[in-house]
Amino acid sequence: MTVTTPLNDTPGRSSGPDRRFCVAPMMDVTDMHLRYLLRLISRRTLLYTEMITTGALLNGDQRRFLGFHPAEHPLALQIGGSDANAMAECAALAAEARFDEVNINVGCPSDRVQSGRFGACLMAEPDLVAECVAAMKSASQLPVTVKTRIGIDHQDSFEALLEFVDTVAAAGCETFIVHARKAWLQGLSPKQNRDVPPLRYEVVAMLKRERPHLEVVLNGGITRLDEVESHLKIVDGVMVGREVYRNPFLLAQVDRRIFGEEGTVASPEGVVLDYLPYVEARLDEGVPLARMARHLIALFPGVPGARAYRRVLSEDVRQPGAGTEVIKAALSCLRPVPEPAHSAAAA
Repeated sequence: MTVTTPLNDTPGRSSGPDRRFCVAPMMDVTDMHLRYLLRLISRRTLLYTEMITTGALLNGDQRRFLGFHPAEHPLALQIGGSDANAMAECAALAAEARFDEVNINVGCPSDRVQSGRFGACLMAEPDLVAECVAAMKSASQLPVTVKTRIGIDHQDSFEALLEFVDTVAAAGCETFIVHARKAWLQGLSPKQNRDVPPLRYEVVAMLKRERPHLEVVLNGGITRLDEVESHLKIVDGVMVGREVYRNPFLLAQVDRRIFGEEGTVASPEGVVLDYLPYVEARLDEGVPLARMARHLIALFPGVPGARAYRRVLSEDVRQPGAGTEVIKAALSCLRPVPEPAHSAAAA
């Protein structure tokens, strides 16, 4: 499968990939296997890697962190860090690996992230984020974007958000992906920070209204394409995270409804079968089946036999020597949904 990266060609949108619909970076979720699977469902959705810290990328297994299948384009690499020189080195690596965008994490509120001086705590240091943006743009031609919150702790006024955005934009960042919740750096876990602070879409809408020359992408709590279409009347793009993992087939209508492309929508069964050659190739490379099959579990909600399908994928994939025959066996557990009866009068 060959995918050409669609670029923004709409007046007012920033350079780089089309960001009207994106899948959020999610730790231990958006690995290369899920990204390949999602690409089988949607050709146009912009995908993001998991967050990779500068230390892991510069001192760890670069092949692992930067590796991806060519079909995953358009694809962005998300980096966590605050040392401008290290961020610049990572941006250069991202360009060399042929990513379509490099994104700075200024939204994660976990203790581990804070101790490393990156993530949401950087909202309190806009000059430092701006320094990182400038260094990264000097090191590569990739668009540098920032994913942030609307505020942190008691620094949650619109004026504070605007000051952060203006400072970072002056360094060359044209695109801000804004999670419409503030983050509590103390007192809430990362999971609670995804649910407890209230969503304030109006703040993101106000940011776009006040800074129309910037590209503003909305993130947080969106679960339906109807909502996406409604938000796109106000902001430039929408990013969806957990709902895509709970319901991957949300993407089946994205190319048509969001990007205006016609084409046949794949069936869940067809997507699984199209995924099998990829799985076989990765098995030959030594990737455990369970690491790839876990992303298939949510594809058949409400279908008769789905419980047995999920059980096979959860248990049998861990057997020694397990291969694609396990996925085929799981599919065989599904029972077709009977067609509704039609009366002669109705016909």
